Amino acid sequence: MNLTITNAKIVTPNETLPKATIKISDGKIAHIDASKDETASENTIDAQGKIVMPGIIDLHTDAMEHEIIPRPGADFPIEVAFLELERKMAGCGITTVYHSLHLGYKSAELNSRSKYKREDVFNKVYDLARQNTHINNKIHLRFELTGTYHYQQTIDLLNAGKIDLLSVMDHTPGQGQYQRDWFIKERIKAGKSQQEAEEELSQRLNQEKIEGESLQFLIDTGLNHDVPIASHDDDTPEKVEQLFEMGVRICEFPINLSTSRKAKALKMYTVGGGSNLLRGGSLSGNLNVLDGIRENLIDAICSDYYPPSILHAIFKLFNDRVLPLHRAVNLATLNPAKAVGLEAEIGSIEVGKNADMLIVDTMGNLPLVTHTIVNGNITSNHQIQPTRKAVCP
Repeated sequence: MNLTITNAKIVTPNETLPKATIKISDGKIAHIDASKDETASENTIDAQGKIVMPGIIDLHTDAMEHEIIPRPGADFPIEVAFLELERKMAGCGITTVYHSLHLGYKSAELNSRSKYKREDVFNKVYDLARQNTHINNKIHLRFELTGTYHYQQTIDLLNAGKIDLLSVMDHTPGQGQYQRDWFIKERIKAGKSQQEAEEELSQRLNQEKIEGESLQFLIDTGLNHDVPIASHDDDTPEKVEQLFEMGVRICEFPINLSTSRKAKALKMYTVGGGSNLLRGGSLSGNLNVLDGIRENLIDAICSDYYPPSILHAIFKLFNDRVLPLHRAVNLATLNPAKAVGLEAEIGSIEVGKNADMLIVDTMGNLPLVTHTIVNGNITSNHQIQPTRKAVCP
């Protein structure tokens, strides 16, 4: 499909062109002109001054599991959840999503009342992602290091080419974001006695864990298949350095500024939550992403658990004059693409790249996607129409 978008504020990696034109041909960006195209045709969109920016790349979202089971015990067909989540994501500007699916948790089910096994969800989402889809769907496997029973399965999935991004995480109490006092308090809130909570803590601390040579083999297997490797919830500079030496290059949700500084010193890509940024802080008292951005310690933002947060976070940074628009946009587009090695194909509005882009209007200071374009095709169109007021007779 050939398409021209003109009279637009086009956001490029280094600036915003105020009244520009972009031409799309065969799914690629064919031409960018800093002036308005005065020749109208059937395949021309007059953006009327709206913003045209690259499609958002979401490296980490737990949204799929929440879409499948929006309420405990309410299991919906996975194919329905997949389709509806795609439509929602396209509507909030996400054109490439890395579905964060889990293996290694003690429970094989998604939750205690779900009929679905984690393997069921992984296999079904993987199959659906390779059919005709609205947006680009990829698999981000989050492997819990205490999940020794899923270790070989994860190795097999890497060897089969079924994983696009691997993160290693350790939710053992006493480190990361799960400090011992917090763990005890949460268990008591759940109805356990102090003694029962302490006994569970002791059991968790004594779990067998994938580490040392086994962890190195897991990471090397991913790297041998060109799979980017991330670490999750790092809480000390020492942990970051250790994982860096093992081949990890993405630091996902660093817990504090000192950890972020170490990751940046090692030239790792740091990823923070758009939900954290939009809400104004962490739910767990961890790093405020805004503080990290102000110190230039966060390279990319992801949705984490709320897909609309990324677009709103971008415009919050711009409206609050924290960053110019192109730099705020890069946090959700070009920088994530670089982190996973896709910057030659997607992530910015540049000639030769895939035509994944958005047309964004604003209502007050809030952004609203009117068009989502993936590989040159309009997959979502939500143009704002004036509201007609009822006329009383």
